[in-house]
Amino acid sequence: MTRFFRHIICLMLLVLCALVAVAQDNDMILNRQYADMKKLHFGFSVGLNFQDLNITNNGHITEDGEQWWADVPNHSPGFCVNVLADWRLGKHFNLRVAPGMYFGNKVVQFRNSMALIDEPDNMHVRQRQNVKATYLVAPVDLKVSSLRYHNLRPYVTTGVMPVWDLSKDHSEQYQLGKMDVMLSVGMGCDFYLPFFKLCPEVKFCFGLKNMLKKNRPDLQDNPEMMRFTESVDKLQNNMVVVTFNFE
Repeated sequence: MTRFFRHIICLMLLVLCALVAVAQDNDMILNRQYADMKKLHFGFSVGLNFQDLNITNNGHITEDGEQWWADVPNHSPGFCVNVLADWRLGKHFNLRVAPGMYFGNKVVQFRNSMALIDEPDNMHVRQRQNVKATYLVAPVDLKVSSLRYHNLRPYVTTGVMPVWDLSKDHSEQYQLGKMDVMLSVGMGCDFYLPFFKLCPEVKFCFGLKNMLKKNRPDLQDNPEMMRFTESVDKLQNNMVVVTFNFE
């Protein structure tokens, strides 16, 4: 397990422990006893997203003997906000739609494996690209909940999330496609508070499409930039989303 995912899981465990402690103080009082009986209810969520790229390098060697490899070594948090509608299908099943906006970025680092570390021209050794994203998302999830225990109810989710990137294209090393479809799995817990349900949730999203634009007319006269696109076969979006739903 990578350090990145360990940090996400530790964060969620700390939040869950704090909420469980609060809930146990009032576990003799059942809050919002009929909240789960509503056929349809609405809410909103705020949270963080951690964007990543699954990069398939191909080992391409340029005419001047350079071989560039790319990865995303670190992850920085972005912000997300959604509105949600929840439709009760049965005692343990709900269908949830949560359109919203995700703002974030991922920093891609490029390394020339053929260059010497002490190469005087650093541009031929290492480069980087900050890939900013403004996503319009429309996730559709099936929520499978356990039995309620006092004021707690754990659940898992699975679903599909269409994604549209509203960011403008720039003449940089990579250009990514504007539309993707992601599969998602997640888990969370409903905490029944006196006036609303608070539902912390972590979701792992995996892109299905190759997002790399190989046709780059803007770089026809710039082989120094085109070499990065030629060195990669596939770019796929990955994302971890940590949200707090208020229902």
